[in-house]
Amino acid sequence: MSDAIKHECGIALVRLLKPLEYYKEKYGTAFYGINKMYLMMEKQHNRGQDGAGFASIKLNMQPGERYMSRVRSNQAQPIQDIFNQINTRINDELKANPTLNESIEEQKREIPYLGELMLGHVRYGTFGKNSIESVHPFLRQNNWMHRNLIVAGNFNMTNVNELFANLIRIGQHPKEKADTITVMEKIGHFLDDAVSKLYKEVKKEGYSKMEASPLIADRLNVAKILKKAAKNFDGGYAMAGLIGHGDAFVLRDPAGIRPAYYYKDDEVVVVASERPVIQTVFNVDFDDVKELAPGKAIIIKKDGTTNTKKILTPLERKACSFERIYFSRGSDAEIYQERKKLGRLLLPKILKSIDEDMENTVFSYIPNTAETSFYGMVKEAQDFLNKRKEEEILKEGANLTAERLHEILNKRPRIEKVAIKDAKLRTFITEDSSRDDLVKHVYDVTYGSVKPTDNLVIIDDSIVRGTTLKKSILRILDRLHPKKIVVVSSAPQIRYPDCYGIDMARMEDLIAFKAALSLHEDRGTSNIVEEIYANCKSQVDLPDAEVKNAVQAFYEPFTDEEISAKISELLSPEGIKAEVQIIYQTVESLHEACPKNLGDWYFTGNYPTAGGNRVVNRSFMNFYEGVQGRAY
Repeated sequence: MSDAIKHECGIALVRLLKPLEYYKEKYGTAFYGINKMYLMMEKQHNRGQDGAGFASIKLNMQPGERYMSRVRSNQAQPIQDIFNQINTRINDELKANPTLNESIEEQKREIPYLGELMLGHVRYGTFGKNSIESVHPFLRQNNWMHRNLIVAGNFNMTNVNELFANLIRIGQHPKEKADTITVMEKIGHFLDDAVSKLYKEVKKEGYSKMEASPLIADRLNVAKILKKAAKNFDGGYAMAGLIGHGDAFVLRDPAGIRPAYYYKDDEVVVVASERPVIQTVFNVDFDDVKELAPGKAIIIKKDGTTNTKKILTPLERKACSFERIYFSRGSDAEIYQERKKLGRLLLPKILKSIDEDMENTVFSYIPNTAETSFYGMVKEAQDFLNKRKEEEILKEGANLTAERLHEILNKRPRIEKVAIKDAKLRTFITEDSSRDDLVKHVYDVTYGSVKPTDNLVIIDDSIVRGTTLKKSILRILDRLHPKKIVVVSSAPQIRYPDCYGIDMARMEDLIAFKAALSLHEDRGTSNIVEEIYANCKSQVDLPDAEVKNAVQAFYEPFTDEEISAKISELLSPEGIKAEVQIIYQTVESLHEACPKNLGDWYFTGNYPTAGGNRVVNRSFMNFYEGVQGRAY
């Protein structure tokens, strides 16, 4: 993706089901779980490079012995940093106490991080919030083992203000309004309540205070706690939690917006944001890894018993399509095929744009994540040429010569690696003119790959803001002197902000919005801005369920092609010599390519939760009022 948008997070949970001695004997190390966590987090670094955290819980520790550990980092390479800290601590302990090598039991007691239950998290910071305090996992501490709670997730709540107010109503005093803190305190409240009730119940049965602890752990109903806590959650989430005594859970939102996958055998239970991560790290097949169903939680009790429980009534499945287009690892078997199909489905529009002149067209892609859709586009171009070759051969009939046959068969799509992305250039200078000059050099081109008589077709995952396209990519492509540059987006036009975890909150940043605004100005219909603002304003005090997306009316007067043409005009740099045309995927083709992930709210404005409509209206109001803050 040429537009640098921050987004998403990744979670990884590992529960070892055997004693640590088992892993030492079978795999040669008691640190088997820590090693697997490192691999799972590293293989999800695509989901977040601004921060990383790791937490572990040791089972069956004695009072006075440390049983929870956590380490977080917001350094330049946070995953490496936290595992360097972990390894340094482990090695220091082993060096200071050589006798620990002889006893796994002693290692577990003396060495931090070495436990049976582990939770990892990688994140992108949004809206400048990347302090160490913002890095997951979050920890809620208590002297009662059962009331300790560690939370990490890939989520964003649209109604954090409402959830915060609910906490105040039940007598809490949260230290901040961040959605992670709010969610953790909500779960923590019902965890405290459940533990208190179980304690009274066990006391009535005649057990002592010390005898009560294991009974509470055994009887604690995690599913019931989650049902109470998540009752009013509105957002997209895959939320993981560890409870101090050893229970664990991962809860997925009822629309399935955020992804979660799990695997279980007799040695381990694993949950992650990405299927291929589990496949690779644990060397298991595609079918062995299961998708956690929307509205359900996978719950792992302290004794290792594992079940999936319905927590919330599932909504219509609207799994995030951006996962398939861009965010998730392309090594997933389904995602790889879907991205290729996204490229294939674009060829009819491309052929129209170049007047089917394949001989004078070069195909390429913007590195690196658009590469898979590029393969699909080229395969479809090859199929198109094969049909044309068949027609030409049949037309020649008995007059076909060997030379003519060779000439026909030699026709193939012209493929070049035109754009090259250099190592990440740090825009460390804050002055706008200096920063813009650096942006121009993020990409370079392969000189001599395109002739002045050529069309250059280059595919990207998506075009969100278009800033890099205008300031850098189109300018450098123009150095190759093509007659026409056709930039193809494998995603449809992004018209609406996201509120479920992707940093696309400001309406006026979206190039599709700018294009529609410009079209209204061209046609003298700019008064629609005031009308939509008034409609948004009139719905401010309505319950979420009654709020309608007022912003869809902003795009209704225009066809996709009209907006694409205006985008092409707006993104064409001043002084560019080549004709520029920008082509977008259709929503219908997106659904055809990604039939299991129909979450398309950024393209259509059809938000899967009630809070989404409130967010989009608030975002439009922010635009109208000149407010810079986020809309959720």
